[in-house]
Amino acid sequence: MSERSIRPARLCLCPLEGIIDTIGKKWTLLVINAIGNHGRFRFSQMMEELRGISPTTLTDTLQELQREGLIMRESFAEIPPRVEYSLTEDGTELRKAILPLLQWASTRGPSTKRRCAAKYRQIPAHQIVRTSE
Repeated sequence: MSERSIRPARLCLCPLEGIIDTIGKKWTLLVINAIGNHGRFRFSQMMEELRGISPTTLTDTLQELQREGLIMRESFAEIPPRVEYSLTEDGTELRKAILPLLQWASTRGPSTKRRCAAKYRQIPAHQIVRTSE
């Protein structure tokens, strides 16, 4: 057996260097998943769903995700003004890439399910991670 067939393929991590700073932050993947769960999401809805995030942190996270091209912000000329966030194509692809991680994490035991159910009270525990788009 050759050495190449024994060792796993090596992947260059260079493409991750820019994005890892963004997705490695505490709230980023939660925001991506929350928007992905709902399709279009308003700031106040995210504040409600992501219990524990401060308005400043959510604002900063949304701005960074916008700069990275992962979410789109749409303003509506209404009174009162309305702003909605949705995933871009890249954001949708990122969410698809993290779904296996979310699914793996959700199977880690009863304490994970209880923590999720408590954090996202309005979503039944079995629906927290969606596997279909």
